[in-house]
Amino acid sequence: MAEVLVVVEASQATGVKKVTLEMLTIARGLGSPSAVVFGDASALTDKLAEFGAEKIYVASGEDVEGYLVAPKATVVAELVKQVQPAAVLLGSTQEGKEIAGRLAIKLDNGLLTDAVEVAADGTATQVVFAGSTIVKSKVTKGLPIVTIRPNSVTPAPAAATPAVEQLTVAVSAADKLTKVVERVAEQKGSRPELTEAGIVVSGGRGVGNADNFKLVEELADLLGGAVGASRAAVDSGYYPHQFQVGQTGKTVSPQLYLALGISGAIQHRAGMQTSKTIVAVNKDAEAPIFELADFGVVGDLFKIVPQAAEEIRKRK
Repeated sequence: MAEVLVVVEASQATGVKKVTLEMLTIARGLGSPSAVVFGDASALTDKLAEFGAEKIYVASGEDVEGYLVAPKATVVAELVKQVQPAAVLLGSTQEGKEIAGRLAIKLDNGLLTDAVEVAADGTATQVVFAGSTIVKSKVTKGLPIVTIRPNSVTPAPAAATPAVEQLTVAVSAADKLTKVVERVAEQKGSRPELTEAGIVVSGGRGVGNADNFKLVEELADLLGGAVGASRAAVDSGYYPHQFQVGQTGKTVSPQLYLALGISGAIQHRAGMQTSKTIVAVNKDAEAPIFELADFGVVGDLFKIVPQAAEEIRKRK
């Protein structure tokens, strides 16, 4: 069975990211999953093995880690030429998409982005036009190079015993035009990562101001979830932009999504409509979010949320 290369998304602080586990799950339907790791792989091996990686390729050293994505694309391109995989999967993240684009150019190959599913024949399912249309696409030249939208599938464990192979890195001067001069670790709180959380509580313009977002944070903390925000809320300065959920923000697909004071514009719905259970609180009974919600509460969130919070405390 041909290999399927999965370019690993991970960090030393949090380990293997959920989208990597999703890609390994998808890869098992296409061939034999092989993970490609940049940097130290020692802390990642067990998790990659747990989710089916049969081989782990490691590219480390200053030539890869000391520069931006160009050397990584070169490493993957050389590996593709070497192993002739059935497909290459990358995360639909900022770095994943850039590696994918460079890889497609280097290989003179087709590219599909933001897929939510990949069939055994390489046909990708994509959700486009803010979630209003589903299309099936297939690369017409070369092998399937596909970026996978986070939270598209449920990761399924499939234990394997991977062989680890250290790659010889040989990059050109053209790959070293942008050097990393400093790395600053982002301070992480106790809340889970927004795109990987099982519960997300989001606030919209109806929250009113930045101080009132404490209500959203309190409910999220009581439920052990992450905090999100609509574009209207972040544009108004109520919450930082990195927590925006929607077409121009992050895509989430938690087990439970609570929308507080969010009208439900199509741009927001595009980032959360695949959530398993959606609960909306809005004083406008005609708000579009109620068309999508599994449970809706028409009322003042400043009365409803504290009552919900108190009830959760009683049941803990």
